[in-house]
Amino acid sequence: MFVWHEQENAATVAQALADAVAAALQAALNEKGHAVLAVSGGRSPIAFFEALSQKDLNWQNVGITLVDERIVPTTHADSNTGLVREYLLKNNAAVATWIPVVEDGKSETELQPEVVVTYALKHYKQPDVLVLGMGTDGHTASLFPQAPQLQVAINEADDPTLIHTTPDTAPHERVSMTLGAIAKTPNVFLAIQGAEKKAVFDKAAASADTEYPTSLILNHQGINCHVYYAH
Repeated sequence: MFVWHEQENAATVAQALADAVAAALQAALNEKGHAVLAVSGGRSPIAFFEALSQKDLNWQNVGITLVDERIVPTTHADSNTGLVREYLLKNNAAVATWIPVVEDGKSETELQPEVVVTYALKHYKQPDVLVLGMGTDGHTASLFPQAPQLQVAINEADDPTLIHTTPDTAPHERVSMTLGAIAKTPNVFLAIQGAEKKAVFDKAAASADTEYPTSLILNHQGINCHVYYAH
């Protein structure tokens, strides 16, 4: 289920989300001395990353990883790894530990999906805090509608934790956390912006339906999702 947080613009949402994520990380640090944060890529989270990177946390005890990643070299323009390194792993957060999904130094041909998933699983640590985005097609993480791997990715009874997915509405093969792995995360946040995404969100919030994979999180009894929306 979800809690709605609305802000006037992208700048105030980025700051409010950074405040909430920092508080959730601090709670995990207080409880067990370490914390893991998983974030999503794309261009939308950049202001949030920059705000979060300046928070006064014990960052050396925080691991940062990705909810999903495009199966491209980490130096590729579309790499979420590169994005996080540029905009989040700086300022106070520069001392955080990077938990890799795609191995550095590998070429496009070396990065076969099964090799990437095996590598990512070897390094995987269950997040305490997770930040999702949503596409206008209703996808979240790399759980895309119509993706041939979607049913496996949302099967919590036999959960593989990470899975290779083939998006039908976006470039690049992906590796993504599954619905089951997301459901095991105590603190889940979703950030969306604009009227177009709000309209998709409203459809997704109405009922769980694989046509809008975000709906499987919003309507999940075991997930407490905080939604941050900017007009």
